[in-house]
Amino acid sequence: MKDEREKWARIRIMMIGTVFGLLFLSVVGRAFYLQILQHENLVKKADKQHQHKVDLTPARGSILDRNGTTLAESIHMDSCYAEPRRIKDVDGTAGVLAPILGVPKDELIAKLSVNKSFIWVERWLAPEVAIRVKNMKLPGIGFAPESKRFYPNMEIAAHVVGFTGRDPNGLEGIELKYDSTILGNTGYMITERDALGRNIAIMNNLIKDSSPGKSVVLTLDKTIQFITEKELAKAVKENNAKSGMALVMESNTGKVLAMANYPTFNPNAYSRYSLSQLRNHVVADSFEPGSTFKIFTIAAAIDSGLIKATDMYNCENGTYQLADRIIHDDHPHSRLNVSDIIKYSSNIGAAKIGYKMGEARLSPYLRNFGFGGRTGIDLPGESPGNLKRHWYGIDLASISFGQGVSLSTIQLATALSTIANGGNLMRPYLVEQILDDNGKVVQKFEPQIVRRVISAETAQKVTKMMETVTGEGGTGTKAALDGFRVAGKTGTAQKVDPVTRTYSLTKRTGSFVGFVPADKPRLTIAVIIDEPQGVKYGGVVAAPAFRGIAQNSLAYLKIQPDRPTAVAFKPPDAVVVPDPPDESLSDGDVREISAEGGIMPNFKGMSMRRVLKVMEKRGINIRLLGSGRAAEQSPPPGHKIRGVDEVWIKFAPSA
Repeated sequence: MKDEREKWARIRIMMIGTVFGLLFLSVVGRAFYLQILQHENLVKKADKQHQHKVDLTPARGSILDRNGTTLAESIHMDSCYAEPRRIKDVDGTAGVLAPILGVPKDELIAKLSVNKSFIWVERWLAPEVAIRVKNMKLPGIGFAPESKRFYPNMEIAAHVVGFTGRDPNGLEGIELKYDSTILGNTGYMITERDALGRNIAIMNNLIKDSSPGKSVVLTLDKTIQFITEKELAKAVKENNAKSGMALVMESNTGKVLAMANYPTFNPNAYSRYSLSQLRNHVVADSFEPGSTFKIFTIAAAIDSGLIKATDMYNCENGTYQLADRIIHDDHPHSRLNVSDIIKYSSNIGAAKIGYKMGEARLSPYLRNFGFGGRTGIDLPGESPGNLKRHWYGIDLASISFGQGVSLSTIQLATALSTIANGGNLMRPYLVEQILDDNGKVVQKFEPQIVRRVISAETAQKVTKMMETVTGEGGTGTKAALDGFRVAGKTGTAQKVDPVTRTYSLTKRTGSFVGFVPADKPRLTIAVIIDEPQGVKYGGVVAAPAFRGIAQNSLAYLKIQPDRPTAVAFKPPDAVVVPDPPDESLSDGDVREISAEGGIMPNFKGMSMRRVLKVMEKRGINIRLLGSGRAAEQSPPPGHKIRGVDEVWIKFAPSA
C-alpha cells in the first residue's frame, strides 16, 4: 500500500513538473520571439508611441556650367512648424504670426486649431522673417532646417536646367533627367511624446540633416548661352514672331554649348508660366525644315557618286509640274549647277536630284543622318521627328527639299555637324561630369561617334557649296561674318494648319543653320524663328541672329579671324547675373550717360543690370568682372573705344 502511494506521489510530481516545464518553455519561447525575432518591429512600435518623425526636404547637388558657374543650387532655409496640442492661446499666436508671415489670421487659426501633434506653418522662410519669429519664443512653435532649390541666373538656360517641385523631385530638364543622381538623402526631425501622445521637449529635437546628392557639370557655357538667348530674343521681337529656338554645338564633339527658347521663364517661379513656355521646344518639338534639308539631299547624292557639283539641272524658270503637283521656286532660274541649287535654294533642282537618287538610295542616307530617330541627347521628352517609311507619289520630290518631313532643332544641328566635322554623326550631349559632394569626379562623359555617314571628301565639297549661300548673290548674306568663312543654309517652310490639315497660306518658319569657321569648323549654330510677321524668309529673319551668335561666341572663345576684318570686336564676359528685378534703367538714364557710339560711358556706381542694359542700348560689348557695383573701368569715361583696346568693368560689393 505504501509503495503504491509513493508511486502515485512520484507520478503527481512528474505531472506537475511537466506542466511547469511546459509553462517555462512557453515563456522562454515567447520571450525569444519578442526579444529576438520581433525586436526591430517592437522597437519601431515603441518609437511611434513616444516619438514623432518628420521628414525634411533632401538637399540636391548643384548644376554647373563647364566653367564651374552655378546654374542651380540648394540653399538652407528655416521652415516654421507648430505643435497645436501645446498651443494654449491659438488666437493670440495666430495674431502675432499673421503679419510677420504675410498669412491671413483666419487661415493660421484654422491651422493651429487642428488636433494634431505636428503641422507645417510656413516652409522656407526668409532669414529675417525666421529670426523675428524665433526671437518671440512662442510656445508650440519651432523651426527645422530645410533645403530649397535656387536658380541664381533666373531665365538663363532655364529650359536646359529645368526645375523641381516642393518634394523636391526634378520636373523638367537636367533636374528631371538626372533626378536620382542629383537628389540627396532625406533628413528628418524627431519630437518626443508622453504617454498620452503629447509632444514634449520641443527645444531638444533630434535632427538628422539631409545629405546632398551629386553635382552635375554641363557642357553648356553660360556666356555663350547668354549671347544666344539675347540674339534669339532680339530676332523674335524684331520680326513680331510667335517664338524662336537656337542651338550652339561644338562641331567635332557634339557638346551642346547653348540651347535657347524664346519666350523663356524663371525656374524660381515656374508655376506662373504656361506649359508651352516651360516646354523645351529645341528638343521636344518637330517642324518641317524647308530648304535647310536640301543640304542633306545633295550630300547624299554626291556621296553616292550619282552627281557632281558641276552637274547642270534645268530649273524650269521657277515652275515645274510633277504629276498633279506644281513645284515653285521663289527666284526663277533656267539652268543651275548643283552648287548654285544650294546657293539660290532651288526647290526644283533639289527635287530633280532627289528623283535621280530614288527612295532606295536617299532614304537610308537621311536615316543615317539621324532623321526619323532620336539623337539620344540627355534631356527628357525628345521628339524623333517624322521621316516616312514608305514614300508615295510626290513624296520623293517634296522630301528632297524639306517638305513632308519633320525634325527637331537638335536633330538638325546634329546632322549639320556631320558635314562640319568631316562625315561623322556625333551623339549630342549636355552632361560632361558628375561630381561627389567633395568635388571629386565620379563619372566623365566623352564625345561619342555614332557612325560615319558620308566621306570627308563629300563633306568638304558640300561645305564649299554652303559657303556660296553667305557670299554675294546667296540667300544668306545677312549671316556673313567679317573675317570668317561661313558655311550655311537658309530655310523657309510653310506650316501645316492643325484645323484644315493643309499648308497655311500665311504661317511660316524661317531658319538659318551653319557652321564657323567654314575651313576649320568649331561651332554649329541653328536658329529657328516661328511665325515671323512681314518678310518671312529665313535669310532675313534668322540669319542676323546666326551672325550675332557666331560673332560674339567666336570672339569670346578667342578664335582669330582668318582674313582681315573691318572692325575688331570684344566679347562679353561670363558674368551676367542680373540684379533684383525691381531696379530699372530708363531712356533718360541712357541719354545721360550716352555719347558718340565709340565713347566709353561712365559706369561707376552702376549695378550689373544697369550696365547690361546700357550695353544693349548702345550696341557695345564689355568684359564684366566680379559682382556688386561698378568700381573700376577701362578705358576711363569719355575715352574712345578702339577695337584693339581691352574694354572691361570691375564690380565690387557695396560698402
